Amino acid sequence: MMMFPGKKLLPLLVFILACLSILRLVKIAINTSHSSSPAAAFSSSVEQKVPSNAAGVHIGSHKTSLNATLLAPKEFMFLSDLIRRKAPCNLLIFGLQPQYLNLSSINAGGITIFLEDDPYKISEIDADSNGTHIYKVEYKVPAKKAYELLKHARESPACAPATSLLLQSTCKLALRSLPKQVYQLKWDVVVVDGPIGDAPEAPGRMSTIYTASMLARAGTTTHVLVHDVHRTIEKWFSWEFLCEENLVSSKGKFWNFSISNHSNSTRFCSSDTVRIVN
Repeated sequence: MMMFPGKKLLPLLVFILACLSILRLVKIAINTSHSSSPAAAFSSSVEQKVPSNAAGVHIGSHKTSLNATLLAPKEFMFLSDLIRRKAPCNLLIFGLQPQYLNLSSINAGGITIFLEDDPYKISEIDADSNGTHIYKVEYKVPAKKAYELLKHARESPACAPATSLLLQSTCKLALRSLPKQVYQLKWDVVVVDGPIGDAPEAPGRMSTIYTASMLARAGTTTHVLVHDVHRTIEKWFSWEFLCEENLVSSKGKFWNFSISNHSNSTRFCSSDTVRIVN
């Protein structure tokens, strides 16, 4: 049997222990990296933030897309307080998400209409109120066409606020295929939170903001609330067709405009037009 002197054995043991410690650290680092990746963290956040059943609303397993559009608590309070002050009223909402169904309950005795282009959302949400209606609509213009449409609206007399009914409009921004009830009613509150408009190829909110502005001018005084105003299109088109002078309040990513009927006006805003360069 080979014998190692004590002085030679000590460095060997230190080397072996050091190797074992390094291997252990590498293993811990790999496990930590997998568990704390952005995808895993986001998935965990989605699972925690989206309720499976809230306020009588049925939600399926498609949690990520629903969570992407959820309102912050202060935003929902801001919106619900306004509806509570106006109820019963005529409430039109471009977009559909679980929180918004609570607004139809607040608006008891009034009329609430949702316009949504995502068939999944419509199929996954049950609304039983007699005064609440959900309609499937289509938006065909992608967000990347925003500047082109803004230029068209500024140059075309057909897009002016003093033009004829939306159903007869030749303005490229006018939505002419919505349910007839949308054009027939005078709206007290209009909320623009659809279509999703979160990518260049996705349907943008250019037409919904313009159409909301036109519908508001057909009434007496209408509140138009636009969500996601931190995004360029929502900001551009709100300034252009709803106007800074009509902005009465804001909260989070919501702007609240109060629009009065100016049937003889040829301009949306009385102040100088906001200049937007390409």
